Amino acid sequence: MQRIYEVMFIIRPDMGDEDVDKLVATLESNATAAGAQLKSTEKMGKRRLAYLVRGFNDGLYVLMTLISDGQAIHEVERRLRVSEPVIKFITVRVDESQKRVDKLAKLRASKVKRSTVEAAAAAQAQAQAAQQAAAVEPTPEAPAGA
Repeated sequence: MQRIYEVMFIIRPDMGDEDVDKLVATLESNATAAGAQLKSTEKMGKRRLAYLVRGFNDGLYVLMTLISDGQAIHEVERRLRVSEPVIKFITVRVDESQKRVDKLAKLRASKVKRSTVEAAAAAQAQAQAAQQAAAVEPTPEAPAGA
């Protein structure tokens, strides 16, 4: 079964641009050779790490989006694990979360429609109540000590 995965990996910051391009191209070709379909690759640039990773404070972030089965992802992760310039990586399956996001968006849209209908009905009822109150004149009260 084909699923969508995002593979985020961090490369050592001391690598040159051409070396980074070469590494990314190699990982892309490894992924396609393993049976994955490459959807996109985004080089996010150099960013500060939250904590020290293998002696580095910074890292070059790369995000690859793949359509694949589990076996191809295992191969990609194995390649990332043995690749020396890659200091950290994470793989996330996105199709389930996308389903969840779509379901929540649909639910929110239905609630918005319902609430606008209810608000319009409440405003109409309030206007009718105001009209009825204006039509009925208040009766003067009788004195209390009679």
